[in-house]
Amino acid sequence: MIRLNHLTKRYGDTLAVDDLSFTVEPGHVTGFLGPNGAGKSTTMRLILGLDTPTSGEALVNGRPYTTLGRPMAQVGALLDAGAVHGGRSAYHHLLCLARTNDIRERRVAEVLDLVGLTGVARRRVGGFSLGMKQRLGIAAALLGDPRVLMFDEPVNGLDPNGVRWIRDLMRSLAAEGRTVLLSSHLMSEMALTADRIVIMGRGKLIAEATVQELTTRYPTLEDAYLALTAGSVQFGAAR
Repeated sequence: MIRLNHLTKRYGDTLAVDDLSFTVEPGHVTGFLGPNGAGKSTTMRLILGLDTPTSGEALVNGRPYTTLGRPMAQVGALLDAGAVHGGRSAYHHLLCLARTNDIRERRVAEVLDLVGLTGVARRRVGGFSLGMKQRLGIAAALLGDPRVLMFDEPVNGLDPNGVRWIRDLMRSLAAEGRTVLLSSHLMSEMALTADRIVIMGRGKLIAEATVQELTTRYPTLEDAYLALTAGSVQFGAAR
C-alpha cells in the first residue's frame, strides 16, 4: 500500500506538490493522471525517497521508503527507461542490481523472459530501442518480486502489441494482490487498464474515484479527465 498524508514539496517559490493526500490500495491498478506540470513525477520521486518533502509524508507499507530494509524486494519502480548504462548488456545491468540488492541471480533470467528480452539479453543497452528499454526498466522493477510497483509512462515507445502486453501485465500484477500505481497520458488505454484513478492538477488532488464512477458521470474517461483538469494546465512547472 502507498499512503500520502498532506504531502507538500516546494522548490524555492514553486509549489510543486500541495497538501496531497491519497491512498493506493493493493489488488488494484491505480491510474495516476494530470496535465504536464501537475506534479505527478515529483510525487513519485517523493514516494521513492529521491527527494525530500517540505512537509507531510509518503508511506510505503506504513513506512517511509528510506527506512525500508531491502527496498527492491518491497518496491519496484520505472521512472526513466533511459537511466541505464548504455555499455552494459541487459543481463549484466540486471545482474548488478541483483547482486547489490541481495536478490538471487536466477531471478535475472526469470524477469528477462517475463518481459520478452531473453533473445537480446547479451546485447548492449545502448543499441536498444525506447520500447526495449521500457521492457528492461519493467524487468528491473520486477527483479525483487515486490508487492508495490510504480510505473511512469511505461507504454512510451511500445507498439500496439507492447501496449496490450503492458495492460495485461499491470492487471495480472494487481490480480496477485500487488499495489500498482501507473502514470500515463493515454486515456483510452488507462480506461482499459486501471480500476481506480487519481487526478492531480497544479500540485493538488482533483479527483480520486473508480473508473466506473467517472464514466458514469461522463461519457468517457477522457471526457472526465478534460472536464476535471480544465484550468489546471500550466507550463514550466514540475511534472
